[in-house]
Amino acid sequence: MTTSRRKTIQQHVSLARKFLEDSEREFAAGDELQGCEKLWGATSQSLMAVAKQRRWRSGKSNNRADVVERLAEEMQEPSLEGEFTAAEKLHANFYHDFMEEPELARTRRIANRFILRILEIVESREGTGPGSG
Repeated sequence: MTTSRRKTIQQHVSLARKFLEDSEREFAAGDELQGCEKLWGATSQSLMAVAKQRRWRSGKSNNRADVVERLAEEMQEPSLEGEFTAAEKLHANFYHDFMEEPELARTRRIANRFILRILEIVESREGTGPGSG
């Protein structure tokens, strides 16, 4: 893997982790809409990292679902697709503010788990973990 590509992947991973932290701060401060959008940002960045790593197209938002579908097939983990749907729902909630507790809390947990799983998949590949490069 080229140094440039590795650096780009690490940047996506770093942004995903930052957005996860930002999301927690937003929810703690009571700004649920911004918390939802930060989780979507973390989702997008984590999927861009895995797509870049595997040389898959991911530039447009509609390609995110394609990345998840390919990854679920590669990993033989169809549950990834359902977890991605939770993240998409949070993204929609940012625009339409339709979710209430406990649905919001449950959906957040699922989206968080999805993001962390994707980051783990990316970082488990040789040369892309923290501190490499």
